[in-house]
Amino acid sequence: MKIAIEEGQDKPLLADGRQHVTITDIEEGTSENKGVPFFAVRFENETGYVSHRFYQSRAGMSNIVSLFERVGIDVQAGDELDTKQLLGKELDITVGERSYSDPNTGSERTLKQAMDFVVS
Repeated sequence: MKIAIEEGQDKPLLADGRQHVTITDIEEGTSENKGVPFFAVRFENETGYVSHRFYQSRAGMSNIVSLFERVGIDVQAGDELDTKQLLGKELDITVGERSYSDPNTGSERTLKQAMDFVVS
């Protein structure tokens, strides 16, 4: 098997704390357990990266709106947002860990993710 490594894939996860980053990639998907649509954002700088999923659910919409507004994209009721607008935007994030119980196994899992988004 041949495995191609794309630029940036050799970077480690970002250290915890505040980081100045650029949004370098967005992937769309559906959650494994409940079928909720999401987009995963790759926040990256010269020292590393972290990915964060934004779920398109009633509970997740405030996070989505916050991200768009923090990078300078005005959001109004009735708007249709395009995640491609986020590519190349810079902002400060706070990186941290979040633990949760895996619904399939019941075991505790820990994720490193963006915890807060701040316009730089």
